[in-house]
Amino acid sequence: MRAPLHELDEERLVRLVAKGDRAAFEELYRRTSPWMAVRLRRRCVDDQIVAEVMQETYLAVWRAAGAFAEAAVGGSATGWLWTIAARRLVDAFRRRAHHAEPPPAAAVPDLAPAAEEEALAATVGGDVGDALRCLAPELRQVLQAMVLDGLSVRETAVLLGLPEGTVKTRARRARIAMRRALA
Repeated sequence: MRAPLHELDEERLVRLVAKGDRAAFEELYRRTSPWMAVRLRRRCVDDQIVAEVMQETYLAVWRAAGAFAEAAVGGSATGWLWTIAARRLVDAFRRRAHHAEPPPAAAVPDLAPAAEEEALAATVGGDVGDALRCLAPELRQVLQAMVLDGLSVRETAVLLGLPEGTVKTRARRARIAMRRALA
């Protein structure tokens, strides 16, 4: 007899989803969709695009869970989910770019650090986390998209609604600032 779904970690839930377990999929969605929506809304202010990307992401998860389940251990299920969502968001921007300007990137509030930023700093930790917190929000966005989310310059440009040259400049400025902070 297996443990109740609410006691299983995300990796185990994905493995059950790979076997066609709808209840495991519902639990995975219940557990991951709130933070996924928040992260997507930080990158896109258009709720329609966010809803579309969420739907496409979880459909892809349902269809491709076997690929994650069969892969060698080394990546987290939540990282895998975010990679799918980030790429779907870039795809949505590309589709819309043919018809209109991409929606502007969500503004980063200056009031307090977001939970995502605190988690990022805690994950990275120590001096690197402190250096990340000291970066200007526009530099941190580019660094996060390119380094942590693994997006290319072009994908980052589409995601943030910026010219590629601006993304390259901000990435370089972020690297320089990180080097200075860590020296």
